[in-house]
Amino acid sequence: MQFKEDFQQGLLLRRYKRFLADIETKNGPLTIHCPNTGSMKNCQEPGSRVWYTDSGNPKRKYPCTWQVVESQQGSKIGINTGLANSLVKEAIENGTIAELQGYPLIRSEVPYGAQKSRIDLLLQSETNKRIDSCYVEVKNVSLGMGSGLGRFPDAVTTRGQKHLQELMEVTRQGARSVLLFCVQHEGIDFVKPADEIDPEYGRLLRQAHAAGVELLAYRAKFEVDCSSIRLTQAIPVELE
Repeated sequence: MQFKEDFQQGLLLRRYKRFLADIETKNGPLTIHCPNTGSMKNCQEPGSRVWYTDSGNPKRKYPCTWQVVESQQGSKIGINTGLANSLVKEAIENGTIAELQGYPLIRSEVPYGAQKSRIDLLLQSETNKRIDSCYVEVKNVSLGMGSGLGRFPDAVTTRGQKHLQELMEVTRQGARSVLLFCVQHEGIDFVKPADEIDPEYGRLLRQAHAAGVELLAYRAKFEVDCSSIRLTQAIPVELE
């Protein structure tokens, strides 16, 4: 994903009110939009280097958006959860995600399920006049715990629990279903459920896997000098 705007750099002063962050730039302090509703555990240490984009839109109260932070260990972390679906869609289309090839039609935010959910990506193909569907739920991973370990979620997610239930149901109905962890963290080498944060999510994740829901994880690469982020590498999902 190539951004239209160049990445600009600053130092994090604080993140607050969930959607705001104060940073220090070469031109002085600046308040920017924080596009992340999670806890951002281990991603908001004051003094960390951050990269942001400027929309140049004077109608926006906060025209600048926080995109990337550097961890204390020097790893780049994408904090914009709104990019995860686009990163995954791009990686499917360019062939990076080998497991999800062979579906010429990709639709986004399609209503489905008994609990009135929307699937992030619905992949479809037609063979012998039959439509084959693959339901892909995308989850953004930014919580690094050190030693290559990444955890999800970083806060209790009843919405995420519901999504797992929906995926299990479409699997029971005979469709293919995939939970894909979009790992926007260069220091994460494998992903595990954060049982200590949301034990119910961990329980449902294991139940979903046993029911036939496929679990995938792909890690992003950041090129801050040319303002781009892309998924490049599959990494393991471990449930033990």
